[in-house]
Amino acid sequence: MPTPPASPVRLVLSSCPDPQTAATIASALVEERLAACVSTLPGMQSTYRWQGTLERSDEVLLLIKTTAQRQDALIARLQALHPYELPEAIAVEALGGLAPYLHWVAEQTRDDD
Repeated sequence: MPTPPASPVRLVLSSCPDPQTAATIASALVEERLAACVSTLPGMQSTYRWQGTLERSDEVLLLIKTTAQRQDALIARLQALHPYELPEAIAVEALGGLAPYLHWVAEQTRDDD
């Protein structure tokens, strides 16, 4: 059984206001090797309190696959690209998974600089 990659895989969740914004962010993160893959889930509705007002918004959820090593740079880039004043960025560590897939995530997000 292959061992997991040295840097744990993380799933970063972020909501976007529309499909175009989601696609722009997804492309940039993958092109810049900050994410191995970004899945977009349209049709999400969020209910939240913002600046004292109850809000409801139709949004697109991004499921961003990266590594712990690239997480901080990914979140910084996400914040720079995102139109929201306070974008969602929640990282969850993968406790397991298909080892070849986890290694693929690590390989796709390798920082060759």
